[in-house]
Amino acid sequence: MSTKILTDGPLLAEILALETKVWQALVAGDPEADGRMLSEDFLGVYPSGFSDKAGHCEQLNAGPVMADYRLSDAQLRVIAGDAVLLCYRAAYRPAASQEWKEMLISSLWEQGANGWLNTFSQDTPTV
Repeated sequence: MSTKILTDGPLLAEILALETKVWQALVAGDPEADGRMLSEDFLGVYPSGFSDKAGHCEQLNAGPVMADYRLSDAQLRVIAGDAVLLCYRAAYRPAASQEWKEMLISSLWEQGANGWLNTFSQDTPTV
């Protein structure tokens, strides 16, 4: 099987813009905006454990969880015409913190009748 990997272009830009909306929801503390980007069967794999869509959105009920972020080194692995895996580096500063942290993220986006939705995400802290 041959998989196409994109490091630039309109599809990468489109998916990265969608991923950025998730980060913007984390900064705004907006669970509704967060939920619009996630599929109903979303699965998150994090150092703290597994999360479903409700858990991902509920973390924002008390307000923002991020103060700032920068995304870099993005690449897109085209799995199929309606499924892509976005991989990138995220530098971020949690809410109420002055300390910047960094992690590598893989997010699976699948296109359906309602457009692209994030169905899976895995965060890997850098050491």
